[in-house]
Amino acid sequence: MNMMISDPRNITTGLPIPSEGYADQPYVVQTDDGAWLLVVTTGKGHEGEGGQHMISMRSIDQGRTWMNIIDVEPADGPEASYAVLLKVPYGRIYCFYDHNTDNVREVRMQDGSICTRVDSLGHYVFKYSDDHGRSWSAQRYDVPVRMFACDRENSYGGALKFFWNVGRPLLLTNEVLLVLHKLGSMDFSHSEGCFMRSSNILTERDPDKITFETLPDGDVGLCAPDGGGEVAEEQSIVTLSDGYLCCIYRTQDGHPAVSYSRDGGHNWKSPEYLTCFPGGRRVKHPRAANFIWRCENGKFLYWFHNHGGPSIKSDSFWDCWSDRNPAWLMAAREIETPNGPMLEFTQPEILLYDNDPYVIMSYPDLIETDGRFWVTETQKALGRVHEIPTILMDGLFSQWEANQVAREGLLLELVDNKATVTAMPRLPDFNKRDSSRLDMSGMDLRSGFTIEVILTLGTLVPGQAMLDSRRKDGHGLCLRTTDKGTLALVLNDGRSENSWDTDPGLLQPGQKYHITFVVDGGPKIITVIANGVLCDGGDTRQFGWGRFSPHLKNITGSETLHISNQISLIRIYNRALRTSEAVANYKYEMEH
Repeated sequence: MNMMISDPRNITTGLPIPSEGYADQPYVVQTDDGAWLLVVTTGKGHEGEGGQHMISMRSIDQGRTWMNIIDVEPADGPEASYAVLLKVPYGRIYCFYDHNTDNVREVRMQDGSICTRVDSLGHYVFKYSDDHGRSWSAQRYDVPVRMFACDRENSYGGALKFFWNVGRPLLLTNEVLLVLHKLGSMDFSHSEGCFMRSSNILTERDPDKITFETLPDGDVGLCAPDGGGEVAEEQSIVTLSDGYLCCIYRTQDGHPAVSYSRDGGHNWKSPEYLTCFPGGRRVKHPRAANFIWRCENGKFLYWFHNHGGPSIKSDSFWDCWSDRNPAWLMAAREIETPNGPMLEFTQPEILLYDNDPYVIMSYPDLIETDGRFWVTETQKALGRVHEIPTILMDGLFSQWEANQVAREGLLLELVDNKATVTAMPRLPDFNKRDSSRLDMSGMDLRSGFTIEVILTLGTLVPGQAMLDSRRKDGHGLCLRTTDKGTLALVLNDGRSENSWDTDPGLLQPGQKYHITFVVDGGPKIITVIANGVLCDGGDTRQFGWGRFSPHLKNITGSETLHISNQISLIRIYNRALRTSEAVANYKYEMEH
């Protein structure tokens, strides 16, 4: 299908980052001469293959063009991978990364087999730049990493360490915390997080005199919560008030973990699964990077994928790394609790997507300048820079307070409804023929619509039509109860039918609900916001959101909309509301 309508959330609209083929972890710092300095792990092969190394580059126009593209480590040397950048107050920039200094060519596994991937082992090292990233020190310097039990118990007794690094360094008042993810084996079956604390890197200019201490205290790093799996990796840390540290990281349990420290990372509270607020529902996230960033306004942004990971066991290696599309964003703020400050999150918004659900995107970085925000991301073959639309950011940061009804695109509004029939407004086409092309192929319009209702169901008997605009051939839409006790939106264009429903167990007879179905023609995703909360699938399904066919044409159907007497409010929009708008509509109705 000919894609002509632009959507800034589509990753193909981003600005490309130069690489040699493979591209991973495009991370940025802003230099003291006003440039962006970016480092990316790259190579001519696939991830983990020989020739993997890092390059750096500078941009003075927010990623539109790049210059000073140079090697941090050469492609013909030992593998050098997974770099993060740290800028200290006097302007020097450090680049920390994995380096296969001993040129290990194969790894003996616990079961006696041989692994030839050698990019996540060896030495943790750094180089530095004193000219804003135009060049790097000729010498690299080792960071001494204290052994944990998982190192001593590996197949080399700790003589060879397995690890990698993706977490952004945390700059504190007088010290820095760097993040490492220790591996018990190169099969990535066991991992835990640790931190390298330096108390003098911010001021010491002699790299040989920089000191490092491995945290946490003891013999074990940050692990999954009790009863979880053995995967606990890609830790991301931020500071809270009163000196608290908050660390969020991925597991293989369908939920990210979180832990707090109040002594600078020496000791951490027992890890728990991340919740939307203290005592609230768990956040869903697969085994993928999930990063949190502190913003200049004191609030936070959190990148994740908003589903619970593979729902069934699979023999495919790739299944546990899949479904990183779309990427979602939540804002967070501090709240005081009896246990100290903790985080409370908004409902999520779709930040980025690709048309192909198999394409993955991950390892983002956040850049904030003068109230504008950008993210970098990579789908492993190409990294890109994306400016985040201001309207999306403003909606997230104000989601806790906003309570106005969205008026843009409002086609139908029936408040205190008593009608059982009304004129059905014309909804946008999702695609159409492109008559400008000789092959007359289709044009994706990336349009959408939203249906918002307040209803009280007398029973959950399946087949009750709350809204119905279908013709005799089925063309149109229907909002109806299902045999799962849910409320489903059915979309039919006379050629095919698509549907998605509320989470099972959500609805109860006799209770009033505010339900919003958002049909988003950009990523081709239907979301449901029930009483101000975006459905996440609960305990019964991996996803709370569903995809619909990119070939769906139009679902207006009949000119008449039939309405159940169980509905007291209807709003229909000719666009996909943002989650923040749906939440604000809900709050308005609850307060008026």
